[in-house]
Amino acid sequence: MSFEAWIIATGILVGVSCALIGTFLVLRRMAMLADAISHTVLLGIVGAFLVTKSLDGIPMFIGAAVSGLLTAFLVQLLHSKGVQSDAAIGVVFTSLFAVGVILLSVYGANVHLDIEHSLMGEIAFVPWNTVTIFGVDIGPKAFWMLVAVLLFNITMVSVCYKEFKIASFDPQMALAIGIPVMLIHYLQMGMLSLTTVASFDSVGAILVVAMLIVPPAAAHLLTDRLLYMLIISAVIGGLSALLGYICATWLNVSISGAMAAMTGVFYAGAFLFSPSNGVMTKKMRTLKTQKERAV
Repeated sequence: MSFEAWIIATGILVGVSCALIGTFLVLRRMAMLADAISHTVLLGIVGAFLVTKSLDGIPMFIGAAVSGLLTAFLVQLLHSKGVQSDAAIGVVFTSLFAVGVILLSVYGANVHLDIEHSLMGEIAFVPWNTVTIFGVDIGPKAFWMLVAVLLFNITMVSVCYKEFKIASFDPQMALAIGIPVMLIHYLQMGMLSLTTVASFDSVGAILVVAMLIVPPAAAHLLTDRLLYMLIISAVIGGLSALLGYICATWLNVSISGAMAAMTGVFYAGAFLFSPSNGVMTKKMRTLKTQKERAV
């Protein structure tokens, strides 16, 4: 494939992977925890590098998973001690992210790892970092890593669909019928951590946050059924990547920034024109009712 095709395909994989796990976070009103984990995985990435002296994918995945689970555990611990959830997220988020930034500044000066790259990413460089198997170049490393993560997310959602659904909508009922709610919680946090670190190097934390939160939030305005919400959020994530790339090349701006902005465009469209909840839809329905009464 061409360089452009690899970039678009990578962006679509990020959008779809993030949308799947992001849907459950939005339903559980934990969107800001997604923001926190997408930043605190930096600590796990730096920690993995300090231990292994390598930027290979597997140590990064393990470090990110540990960091993400640590974030979720600390937030849950503070919340159980009476701290409000938003305050708990703020304390853990800023503390762990700050430690990651400090360690990166001190120990990461001579490696291909920096704060700006972690936050902003540069998806345009994805096609240059390729994987070779038996002398055959099979494409960018980031692409295949995201393929693996997407397949993992699809598998987990498919296998645990009933448990995820009940735990998201009614945790008390889930506990009553024997579903391990905390295990489901930490499984989702692990999925979130893996998805984030797989996307980190190519697109940065900012686009990851946008893809995790905005497409599911837009889909939530369009449907009340979980299965449809998963599908719609994945479609919005993929289309945001595709149209964002087109706009970025047309306007000569940041690709990741354009993709993130496109998610906002889709959300605005859903907010205004959702069949059941759209502002303009309700306004038009009201005007139609008033005209009918006048007649």
